[in-house]
Amino acid sequence: MPKTLPKYVATFAIAGSMVVALAACSPSEPEATDNPASEIDYCATTSGDASDAITVTGEIGSAPEVEFDGGLTVSETERTIVIDGDGDELPFKGTANVAYSAYNGETGELFETYGYGEEGPIAFTADPSTLLPGLVKSISCVAEGSRVVSVIPPSEGFGEQGLETEGFTINGEDSLVFVIDVIEIKPDKAWGEDQPEEPGFPTVQLEEDGTPNVTVPKGDPPSDLQIAVLKLGDGETVPEGATVRVQYQGVNWATGEIFDQSWGRGAATFSLAQVVPGFSQAIAGQTIGSQVIAVIPPGLAYGEDPDAHELGGQTLVFVIDILEVVG
Repeated sequence: MPKTLPKYVATFAIAGSMVVALAACSPSEPEATDNPASEIDYCATTSGDASDAITVTGEIGSAPEVEFDGGLTVSETERTIVIDGDGDELPFKGTANVAYSAYNGETGELFETYGYGEEGPIAFTADPSTLLPGLVKSISCVAEGSRVVSVIPPSEGFGEQGLETEGFTINGEDSLVFVIDVIEIKPDKAWGEDQPEEPGFPTVQLEEDGTPNVTVPKGDPPSDLQIAVLKLGDGETVPEGATVRVQYQGVNWATGEIFDQSWGRGAATFSLAQVVPGFSQAIAGQTIGSQVIAVIPPGLAYGEDPDAHELGGQTLVFVIDILEVVG
């Protein structure tokens, strides 16, 4: 996470702890459709008269020169690819480092630019639960190295309440104009070298997208913490207490059932100081790009008392893809 955050967009761009702020700043789903957010094809966003009317010059990674007449209105987000990159496409719910300039589409006024200076780019996750729906439509399935200009209606932006802050106001009827450079797409699964299986551990088979399928062996679980490396990454070593971005799946040893996972939602970011001890110990000291499996006894998970927590007294199995140390 950059040391200095943008004033406005970061409020709803940062995943996890900022979800409440997002809910306060924008509608839960676009008003332009009756479909729930899960049924919207965010990748299908096309150009239109409004986005094509915006002139953008300059090289990707540098602050753009942007010209357009005010009074732009749209009923749903339009996007035009100004520079078409040749990298991989950002998947829906994937994460990319971006730089952007943001304008009031009604007045043409620039209200924020970020990521082109010393502060460096910011991570946007293409997930409508953590980012404005119009921004998700702007970047989903866009290739790394691209520059895109989009026009976003209020229903997919700040909503009817708009945005009012010291020195600047976006009314509830004002569209937004964003110029976004998709600088780097972040990996969403471990890329390390496969390691030999450790005897006695649950077995793990991976689907094409990296989702694990865990088979727990018959018999009683181990009484102490067991950790094995399934893929050995080539990145930096994760320090104790770090904030990390990971994919994970949690399985109950006793039932073999998944009780929680990030797969299908997008990678999660959190501090190792805020998770159960066994989970933290499984990650600290490992290298970025690795995949680990941890068998965590109750004492290092949710405790021995089943009345205190629904997973109390249970041995848990976690498969964790370690993607990034954040900050």
